[in-house]
Amino acid sequence: MDWSIIEGSFLNKKKKINSAYWFILPAAALVILYFFIPVILTIAISFTNMSSVTGFSNWKFNGLSNYIKIFLHPDSWNIFSSTIIYVVCTLCFFNVGMGLLVSILAYHLPRKIGGFFKSLWLLPRITPAVVYVLMWTMIAADAPYGIINQHILAPLGLPTSNLIPENAMLFCVLVNGYIGASFGMIIFSSAIESISSDIMTSSLVDGATFFNRARYIIIPQLKWPLLFVTTYQTLSLLTSFESIMILTDGNFKTEVWSLWAYHKALNNYYGHSSFSVGHQLSQCYVG
Repeated sequence: MDWSIIEGSFLNKKKKINSAYWFILPAAALVILYFFIPVILTIAISFTNMSSVTGFSNWKFNGLSNYIKIFLHPDSWNIFSSTIIYVVCTLCFFNVGMGLLVSILAYHLPRKIGGFFKSLWLLPRITPAVVYVLMWTMIAADAPYGIINQHILAPLGLPTSNLIPENAMLFCVLVNGYIGASFGMIIFSSAIESISSDIMTSSLVDGATFFNRARYIIIPQLKWPLLFVTTYQTLSLLTSFESIMILTDGNFKTEVWSLWAYHKALNNYYGHSSFSVGHQLSQCYVG
């Protein structure tokens, strides 16, 4: 046995592994610097009484008192239930449901028309959040400014009013849902395009209808994309509050957990921001 060949092979393999580590190092450094260290600091701050009153020098550790305070807070369970409703409805009906429906419909259209159709669904995602939410505000405004009231309810003889205060959670779901649907559409469209054309063609030869192809061929092939979109979008919805803050600022029973954490940590009416409580609230999303 030629040991020099074995030794050379081992050294080459070790060199390749070392090269891989060097390529991974920049990304690993960024993850450690901007994710793991902030998570550790967030967890540590949640065990203190740090706020704008104590400052960053006069704080002290207070154990689990922040956790107990939040658990016993009278608004905790209402905000938790609002968060569950918001996440489940947005995820099921839009981020996954509508994203899947749009991708399947676009696949069955001519390529150019389907591409244009999918491009329209990207508009909510690329539009600045303030402009996008302002559009929804004007859509739901009272007559004669609101589109829904002026052109739908008023012609039918129905009473008109500002629809957002009366249906605040519905509009929060709609506003965020049309943004999230575009993400699911991109992932699902790519996955559908990767399905073997032989399978799709043979299904047409066998006389499969649109619904049969979607149910028995396309959707079963999207098991892993569905899992990825569901997981990723669930985490995204749990941490998102930008659109809700612009639309209602948590009023009308639309305060979700992440927005509550923001209000506690960085913004309140008395000017005494409770960093420790806000960081403790954020623990739901860094685990």
